[in-house]
Amino acid sequence: MSDSTRRDFLKRSAAATVLASGAMTAAASAMRQAGQSATKPADKQEAKPATPAKIDVERRPFGKTDMKVAILGFGSAEIGYERTEQGVVDKILNAALDQGLNVVDTAECYVDAEEQIGRAIAGRRKEFFLFSKCGHTKKEGGRGDAWDKDSLMHSIELSLKRCKTDVLDLIQLHSCSLETLQKGECIEALETARKQGKVRYIGYSGDSRAARYAVECGRFDSLQTSVNIADQECIELTLPLAKEKGMGVIAKRPIANAAWRYDTQPENGYHVEYWKRLQKLAYAFATGDKRNDNGPDGAAGTALRFTAFQPGVCVCIVGTSKPERWRQNAELLKAGALSEESVKSIRARWKEIASAEWIGQI
Repeated sequence: MSDSTRRDFLKRSAAATVLASGAMTAAASAMRQAGQSATKPADKQEAKPATPAKIDVERRPFGKTDMKVAILGFGSAEIGYERTEQGVVDKILNAALDQGLNVVDTAECYVDAEEQIGRAIAGRRKEFFLFSKCGHTKKEGGRGDAWDKDSLMHSIELSLKRCKTDVLDLIQLHSCSLETLQKGECIEALETARKQGKVRYIGYSGDSRAARYAVECGRFDSLQTSVNIADQECIELTLPLAKEKGMGVIAKRPIANAAWRYDTQPENGYHVEYWKRLQKLAYAFATGDKRNDNGPDGAAGTALRFTAFQPGVCVCIVGTSKPERWRQNAELLKAGALSEESVKSIRARWKEIASAEWIGQI
C-alpha cells in the first residue's frame, strides 16, 4: 500500500444517606424495610451482571527487556480513526485489563487515541505496558512526516501528556524510510529520550528493507512489523534475525484486516491490498462458509493462530471498537498453535502465489 493511501486512511479512534432523627423513627423504618424485604418475591431481585472470568493468556518474554507480555495486545488505531466514543473505549480497555490484557499499543497520529487511553486507564497504569510511536507530529505544530530530533522529542512529550503517564515502556519510530534510518538522527532522538528516562525501551515499526536495517543496526530493542496470512515477507526477512538478536517482536495487522469478509473490493483503501492478495491465495479456511466460522479453525481463528505462533513473535496487536472482541480473540488463541501441516500448507501456498511485489504493508 502506498504512503499516500496510508495517509488517506489516517485522515478517515452515592446516593446520599439520611440519618434518622430519633431512635423510634429509625426502629420503625427498619421494621418496614424488613417486612418489605421478606414479602418481596425472589424473582424480583435484581441480579448483578457476572464479571467475566480472567482468561489464562500465554505470556512471553519481550526480547531482552524486563517485560513479559500477553500474546494478545490491544492496538488503538481503530478507536482513533473511527472516533469511538470515550464510554465505549472505557469499557473495551477496562474489560480487557480485567481479563488478562497487559500491552496497549498506540501512536501520536492515531487521532485522539492516546488521550482516550489516558482518560480510560491512566489510573491502572501499573497493570499494563504502554507502547507508542512517533514521527508524524511537527514541532511547530500540525501533522506530517517529522523525523528530526526536535520534532521527535516534542512528539514524545505530547504522548506522555496525552497518555497521562510519566514514562512510556516503549517508543517506536513509526515507519520511516530506510534512508531516514540510515541518517541516524531519528534513532539518536529515541536514544536521548531513553537516557532522559522518558521512555524505557526504543523500537522500530515498519516493514521490508527498512525493518531489516532496523534489526541489523543493533540499536533497537524491538521491531513491530506486519505478519499474517496475506503478508509473509518478514517470516524469512526479519523474524529469524530479530529472534537471534533477542528483540521483542510485535505483530501488527495479525489478521490481515479480516479482508476475507468482503465479497467485493472494499472501499477502505487500507484493506484493499490484502483483499486482492487473498483473492489469489484462496485459502480454504478463508473462503465460503469458513469466513463466518467464529471458532478457532475458522478464518479469524486460523489467521490469528498462524501469526501468534510464528517463531520470534512476542505479541499480536489487534484493534477493535467492540468491548467483547478482545476476549473473543483471546479465546481463539487458547486453541494453541496450528498443526504443523496447516502451517506448512499456508506457507506453501504463499510461496506458490506471492509475487515479488508482495512486500510488507505499512
